[in-house]
Amino acid sequence: MADRTETEKRNLAEELAAAVRGEVSFAAADRALVTMDASNYRRVPMAVVAPRDAEDVAAALRVCREHAVPVVPRGGGTSIAGQATGVGVVLDFTRHLNRIVSLDPAARTAVVQPGVILDDLRAAAGAHGLTFGPDPSTHSRCTLGGMIGNNSCGSHSVAWGTTADSVRELELLTYGGEQVRAGRGTDPTGAPTGLPTRLRDGVKALVDAELALLRTGYPDLPRRISGYALDALLPEAGTDLARALTGSEGTLGVLTEATVRLVETPAARALAVLGYPDESAAAEAAHTLLPHRPMTVEGMAADLVGGAAGLPKGGAWLFVEMGGASPGEAAARAEALCRAAAADGTTDHALVTDPAGQRALWRIREDASGTATRLSDGSEAWPGWEDCAVPPARLGPYLRDFRALLTQHGLRGTPYGHFGDGCIHIRIDFDLLTAPGIRRFREFSYDLGELVVAHGGSLSGEHGDGQARAELLPKMYGPELVGLFERFKSLWDPAAGLNPGMLVRPARLDENLRFELLPKRPVPVEFGYPHDNGDFSAAVRRCVGVAKCRNTTTGPGSADVMCPSFRATGEEQHSTRGRARLLHEMLAGEVITDGWQSPEVRDALDLCLSCKGCRSDCPVGVDMATYKAEFLHHHYEGRLRPAAHYSMGRLPQWLHAAAPLAPALNALARTPLAALGKRLGGIAPERPIPTLATETFTHWWWHRRRTTGAPDPAAGRTVVLWPDTFTNHLSPQVGRSAVRVLEAAGLRPVLPPTAPLRTGAAPIPRRHRPLCCGLTYVSTGQLDQARAVMRRTVDVLGPLLQDGRPLVVLEPSCAAALRTDLPELLSDDPRAAQLATSVRTFAQALEELAPDWRPPRLDRPVAGQTHCHQHAVLGDAADRRLRERAGLTGSLTGGCCGLAGNFGFERGHYEVSVSCAEDQLLPAVREATPDTEILADGFSCRTQLEQLGDRPGRHLAEVLAEALGEGESAAAGVPRG
Repeated sequence: MADRTETEKRNLAEELAAAVRGEVSFAAADRALVTMDASNYRRVPMAVVAPRDAEDVAAALRVCREHAVPVVPRGGGTSIAGQATGVGVVLDFTRHLNRIVSLDPAARTAVVQPGVILDDLRAAAGAHGLTFGPDPSTHSRCTLGGMIGNNSCGSHSVAWGTTADSVRELELLTYGGEQVRAGRGTDPTGAPTGLPTRLRDGVKALVDAELALLRTGYPDLPRRISGYALDALLPEAGTDLARALTGSEGTLGVLTEATVRLVETPAARALAVLGYPDESAAAEAAHTLLPHRPMTVEGMAADLVGGAAGLPKGGAWLFVEMGGASPGEAAARAEALCRAAAADGTTDHALVTDPAGQRALWRIREDASGTATRLSDGSEAWPGWEDCAVPPARLGPYLRDFRALLTQHGLRGTPYGHFGDGCIHIRIDFDLLTAPGIRRFREFSYDLGELVVAHGGSLSGEHGDGQARAELLPKMYGPELVGLFERFKSLWDPAAGLNPGMLVRPARLDENLRFELLPKRPVPVEFGYPHDNGDFSAAVRRCVGVAKCRNTTTGPGSADVMCPSFRATGEEQHSTRGRARLLHEMLAGEVITDGWQSPEVRDALDLCLSCKGCRSDCPVGVDMATYKAEFLHHHYEGRLRPAAHYSMGRLPQWLHAAAPLAPALNALARTPLAALGKRLGGIAPERPIPTLATETFTHWWWHRRRTTGAPDPAAGRTVVLWPDTFTNHLSPQVGRSAVRVLEAAGLRPVLPPTAPLRTGAAPIPRRHRPLCCGLTYVSTGQLDQARAVMRRTVDVLGPLLQDGRPLVVLEPSCAAALRTDLPELLSDDPRAAQLATSVRTFAQALEELAPDWRPPRLDRPVAGQTHCHQHAVLGDAADRRLRERAGLTGSLTGGCCGLAGNFGFERGHYEVSVSCAEDQLLPAVREATPDTEILADGFSCRTQLEQLGDRPGRHLAEVLAEALGEGESAAAGVPRG
């Protein structure tokens, strides 16, 4: 649409704004957010419209029709064939048209709008023992409209079929404005019901003239998704127009409402994990399990799952879920299946009946669409051929031929997927950045298309054709049936205004690739990006659009963090994917044209909490906290920064200077002058200023050393205890408690020296005595200052850690900074990597260095939240084991507290900060019993609880130190209670 004049665009914008009550945006940021879906393709729209209801959809279609502007319906944007991208106007159904209109448990049906998230429908149906059968791995964020558009399936299709099997009635609007109510059956003329006269006569004439072709032109297999399902219009198929329109990818009509079938959920489920020698053996066996009536038969091999725990011996596995009226019945059915499978050659098996254990294993499968995009050596792999399907009995031979074809073309990939349905997912290491690589992509696609057809298969077995495979439909169906598809499209959409270039008359499969505008050489950056060979573009390319960051909840029993700002706002630009898309467009330079100075990227990153949750929870390890720091560094380079960057970004400096004046400053913070100070410092007026310690932790430590003498070198293994800024100046009781516990465990903590220390170079100046991990500088993008303080830290700690001493860090955010940010900013200094590997959390140090120490028993429940940085970078397994040994029962929540260092203190962030806290942390604390111990190892988490909650939180070190005994604790300077 680039050839349209500015006047034409302005007229379109004005008319859409006047006609549509929902949001209409021509802004660069909103357009950039929808240039891509989860495919290899990218198309730039003119505008994004979020209709409020069906009347809005009709109004938008009318205006677009009058201006000859195409329209693309879009749900969650997780399509993998490119069909959720387009030029013209994108209709975003997720914002308003996202209601469950009604749910009838007796009839087992629901009426939904197209923007309803699948998991929301499943939750509503679950209250009645029902569910929606199809369940793609993106179930927590994909929409019903998108599922109907693509005829999505999921892992339970062996039991409940595809989305087409679950559709009862569809309400649509054509590009011409005609209303359609598509169902099953015929009117008195023999035409499908629910059609206006023009379409009724046209559809009937087309079907009547092509009965023979419709009866013979389609392969018979459970996962045939490619093309239009015109055989559903045959009289013997019940003339099912709703089924025929399902999978039409928004090319025939715009869905405004759907009536769908619900199915009964088994009361209990058991998961049988069957091991096989290799992938071929698993593929050969899959279809033989179908007579046992499983709910799922999912396959994956060792090159996908790596060293995942809980899997039986083998080189490949089938996950087979069995249902039952009771746990005993489900388990018995699974055991019978395992015995039958063993007779056919399994290497081993495991039976998992615990729901938490099942969720952990299913997560491996659900994350595969992301994890498979990076091969074991870090190479990038891409979709395009991730869902072709063959008859289940042909899967073994097909997979062998498929592997051979990959080898022939010098390509690699990791097949996995719905083995019971003969449907294979794979991401392949195509080179989509260079002309020779793109030629190979095209040649392989043609060869694979022929292979799939030779095995009696479908080019698409789940995700639709879109742009990725539609060019090859003549191979599967022949020119005559493809010509019938084109006639059907012309009947419904004579102006070709709906999703042009998809499914029929498609663009070439190697056009519109998302990477073609990215820089051909790495852009200069500050971080090392070790997992992306130092290439920021490659780091941004990690986001493939599967949108796990768009989960509206973290789910039962989940410790996931990502993405708290999206859950708070519901806005795509505040999801990890949205921010990655804007960075991609910034590098491309077509929609976002200001580079590092982009206000669109700055505004999207403003509500990123830098929680690091995406670093671990994103299946491909997108690290938005690092990307944000990188962007802020370049954005403000040589420019005036926000006040908060100077006040809180340089907090270590201010706290060091303020320490001698702590009593006076604490008193001043309780006067009206505090409001002025907060305004000048860019601090949220709603936030109380934390109280400064009148005696810092380091002062207490050195005073103790002077009065008690140096510890006996033979007293135990030495550990270096890191006096982080927060512990030192704001929570010294945590440091004192940690000293007490470490010593009780037989360890000998020492602090880094604060006097000038010669390291073979010049002495460190006295003014640089305080050491710092650089966290606050990193989070505000002051990377030059961060690198300077990190180098001082490496200079001082290097000699202390050379003999393998661990560095015990009490503040999780500082531990994460030392473990990841420091070596990635000082990638040229080998001492940085040594320091990073020495970092231990409090619990890790006790477990690793004092394995025989028995902590005091507390025998009470716990509540609180695992620090987001610890979850993302360090893990909390040692903490959980330490709590268990101490008799602290229960688990901590996931998510983020919302304060997130400087984030929650910055002006303009208060409401989002509170919303994040209300997501999981505050409800968990409110629901806790009076005897529950509230744990929060991070200073931010404790501060958020203090300011927003009714009960304070404590560091685990404080809880253990208190339990060691009042007399001993007092002697160590640890306050009781």
